[in-house]
Amino acid sequence: MIEKGMEDDFLPEFYAEKIPDEVFRRMRGKSFREGCPVSREELRYLKISHFGFDGMPRTGEMVAAGRIADDLLEIFQKLFQARYPIERIRLIDDYGGSDAASMRDNNTSCFHFRTISGSKKLSKHSLGLAVDVNPLYNPYVKTAGDRVVTEPPEAWAYADRSAEFPHKITEEDLCCRLFCRYGFEWGGAWKAVRDYQHFEKKIPEP
Repeated sequence: MIEKGMEDDFLPEFYAEKIPDEVFRRMRGKSFREGCPVSREELRYLKISHFGFDGMPRTGEMVAAGRIADDLLEIFQKLFQARYPIERIRLIDDYGGSDAASMRDNNTSCFHFRTISGSKKLSKHSLGLAVDVNPLYNPYVKTAGDRVVTEPPEAWAYADRSAEFPHKITEEDLCCRLFCRYGFEWGGAWKAVRDYQHFEKKIPEP
């Protein structure tokens, strides 16, 4: 619960700007490396307020493609207004550019120059066109024979989506409904694998 007066004192932020120099210095060699398919100029730095799992409001930061920046600001503003709980929103650079460490910490993030797990194909995160929300509770799940593999591995307890637990994203969940309303595809609806944290937008190349 928010302490009396806390919400009135908190000033939410929802804005996008070109990548500031100090932010780009944090990104270089981590989320932004040589060979990155998008330029710095195509990306935007977002400030996004949200409610944490403790019920307290806070402001996080995200880097995303400029082409979806306005959509993300509107989505997260609606989630904030609904007091939807997101544990943290930090740049993946705070985790040394490690996707595994970011997911383990249940960090919601967007841009990260990397390949899709288990392949050489670039992830939509490399273009800044995909967002992972509360990934520890909404893992990537793949079945190999009788074996269920999750990413992050620590999220194995949340692979069974018929179980009841907090922070689970389903088709009826507000987060999923909002992203889909704005034209994003939910990885939890995929067939070969299920990526319950993942929302991506397919935009034709200019």
